[in-house]
Amino acid sequence: MKVSREQVALNRERIVETAARLFREKGYDGIGVADLMKSAGLTHGGFYGHFASKEDLLAEATAHALKKSVERWEGYLAEDRDAAMEKITDGYLTIKHRDHPEKGCSVTALGADIARLGGKARHAIAEGAVGQMAVLEQLMTGDDAAERRKQAIATYAAMVGAIVLSRAVDDEALSVEILEAVKQSLTA
Repeated sequence: MKVSREQVALNRERIVETAARLFREKGYDGIGVADLMKSAGLTHGGFYGHFASKEDLLAEATAHALKKSVERWEGYLAEDRDAAMEKITDGYLTIKHRDHPEKGCSVTALGADIARLGGKARHAIAEGAVGQMAVLEQLMTGDDAAERRKQAIATYAAMVGAIVLSRAVDDEALSVEILEAVKQSLTA
């Protein structure tokens, strides 16, 4: 039975959404194509009709997830510039984000995996990070564009590092302390 173009597009979207969640949850090597397709409600055989490789899917899923994040941050900025930084940090530097990588930032969940892969996945994560930093740059108070960019990069690196480190330590109190210390340093 021939599948309509609309259904093909919907299937691809479902695969990308599922992959974005599962890659963040399990890591690149933690989920195979067959299980990913099964989770999307599709057969393994249909995968290569949509993607050339698992890495190509990772690149598209990462770009998709980060695009949604950038759009959310831009929404905070458009809604209330004065409260945007607090909304961003209140959403990012949380126990919920720490404990649910499948719903969180692709950079914190997949950065180490993607650093070991090819150009498409690295480009996707770079574009997403640049988009997030561009939003942060608009919230910085430096005297000129170069200073605001430097502040945005440092802010972003602190946020990403806080999540990665809070996930890595085996001491709950220290984990929470890391998140709180970085949040306070960024919103002070």
